[in-house]
Amino acid sequence: MKKDMAKLGLTLMLYASLACASLAVVYAITKDSINRQEEIQLQASLKDIFPQAVSFDPIQGLTSSDPNFKFQAAYEVKGEMAPLGIAVKATGPSYGGPATLLVGVDLLHTISGVRIMALTDTPGLGMNAINPTYYVNKDKKITFLGQFQGKVLTDPFQVKNDVVAITAATISSRSITNIIKAAGDAAIAYMDQQAITASSGSSAQPQTSTAEDSAQPQAGGK
Repeated sequence: MKKDMAKLGLTLMLYASLACASLAVVYAITKDSINRQEEIQLQASLKDIFPQAVSFDPIQGLTSSDPNFKFQAAYEVKGEMAPLGIAVKATGPSYGGPATLLVGVDLLHTISGVRIMALTDTPGLGMNAINPTYYVNKDKKITFLGQFQGKVLTDPFQVKNDVVAITAATISSRSITNIIKAAGDAAIAYMDQQAITASSGSSAQPQTSTAEDSAQPQAGGK
């Protein structure tokens, strides 16, 4: 009996090892493909939020004062002639686990658009946040995310106040709203700091003398 149990245990361990090895091989094979698909999704979402953009330059230095929110990436969005704003890929807690959003903020400090990159909330409830046919305003056909487009970041961003919640999904609605607000505030802080730095640099330009300045007439000269 003991020999049979030992044999069974050894067999189970062997199968478990083979399963782990197989999963590792599958992950290694699919990792590059997954990364490529995520990059394609990211670039498409960036262009969707900023259709006039010609480039998205990665930037550093965006941080959140709340440890619940993490910024995976941030981009300075540029048009043909001038900057258009900032895009932030942000992650925060939601009902079904971490949610990842791409949040665009324009130079007027308004939300230019929001796209959900990853969400695992309840199907038919919280997942309605990404449902293109679920409207928080049926008359105007405004989706949950659509209500944020053009929204000024000085607004409260409070669910059931200035933000319409998804029916029966208040936690999801509040979580997504909080991520948008955190990313938006960080983008504004970055843009304001950049403006201050640029202003300081331009006002500190050294004064240079010209040929006319150095050619002052001598006393008694003509």
